[in-house]
Amino acid sequence: MVQNDPRTRFQHPGQAVSVYPPLTSAGSLAALDIETGRPKWVFAAEYERKFEAKNLHGLPSAAQTIPDAWDVFTSSPAVVDGVVYVGCRDAHVYAVDAATGRRRWDYPTSKSWAIGTPAVRDGVVYVGTSDSSRFMALDAKTGRLRFNFKAGAYVFSSAALAVDLAYFGSHNGRLYAVDAKTGALAWEFQTEASKSDPMKVLNADGTLNEAIFAPVFGDFQDMYVAFYRFVSIGAIVSSPAVDRGTVYVGSMDGNLYALR
Repeated sequence: MVQNDPRTRFQHPGQAVSVYPPLTSAGSLAALDIETGRPKWVFAAEYERKFEAKNLHGLPSAAQTIPDAWDVFTSSPAVVDGVVYVGCRDAHVYAVDAATGRRRWDYPTSKSWAIGTPAVRDGVVYVGTSDSSRFMALDAKTGRLRFNFKAGAYVFSSAALAVDLAYFGSHNGRLYAVDAKTGALAWEFQTEASKSDPMKVLNADGTLNEAIFAPVFGDFQDMYVAFYRFVSIGAIVSSPAVDRGTVYVGSMDGNLYALR
């Protein structure tokens, strides 16, 4: 319910409700009381700080040690059966008790960001990673790995689950459909931009050509250069949606695709 009154409250009949909002650069997941907006609990990331350095990303001052600005939560939380599941840029997927904010388990993602919102179904948590280019299925109760699919490039896309398949995109311009139980590839779609690959961003197997990502400026500007390269191959960063047997997904090539 949206009103013009700044005192607007959210109401949920019949039970007390908490809100788990999009997260801030403070690196903390918070549960807010839906009536008052006050924090009920706060869960802080551990901060690996693997990029802590002086003059990090070219930021001033050159003499000051700056912690990695990216060890934060950008994944939106998923709440299922009293547990909050969320990925973090500190290279972990977390399961947190929804009532208390206490950690139930965390899964380390090989120093890779977990950007997408976890998808949860039938006791399994599905989430992708960045640098390690994986799509994983984790046991919802224990956090143990059930399967690991190598996507070839970063997976920022949140998975869509439909029938027996999980659908997700990758920075290599491909949409993958994998078996939700085994992780076996059912089929994949590749954008035309990815096939032509004008800037030679990809290797023949769809993995990233690391040589082309060598620093140009030696500072934060290199991230913008990399972004342009991903645009050139139609990277699929968006999260797919599935309706009546059709998969809909957007690409950095400017197209919205409907796939059967």
